[in-house]
Amino acid sequence: MNHAGEIVAIARHAESRAPIEELSTAPVSLEAGIEGDCHGAPGPSQVTVVSEEGWRDATADLGIELSWTLRRANVLIRGLDLFDTASKQLRLGEVILEVTGENVPCWLMDKQHRELRKTLTPRWRAGVSCRVIRGGIIKLGDRVSFENPLAR
Repeated sequence: MNHAGEIVAIARHAESRAPIEELSTAPVSLEAGIEGDCHGAPGPSQVTVVSEEGWRDATADLGIELSWTLRRANVLIRGLDLFDTASKQLRLGEVILEVTGENVPCWLMDKQHRELRKTLTPRWRAGVSCRVIRGGIIKLGDRVSFENPLAR
């Protein structure tokens, strides 16, 4: 059974701790991750992905609605569970990412909102870190799914 979701938001920040810029479309490359994002250099955390459901569960535990951009991730998806997906290939439209692991929530999350770090910890609610395998353009509404790496 092939489960699928969709991209519901895309963001980047030009410098560490700089304001988040939300986008409707973004080029993604092996060299830069999300074009214009300060964390896109080649490596295990080129692109970060958070699920809408995980974010919603974390903020519900706090009893407050907060913008997903407080997570400072690159892509917000809906309809796909990211828990325990290390080493899987994640397709975002025409782009293919390798999930390198959990995007562990850092101290900055508690600066965003008290106890946010704690509520993001269960079931990888803080999302996943990824390496770009195949670049391309992503846009809002693009289909998101896990790929069978043998089916190329």
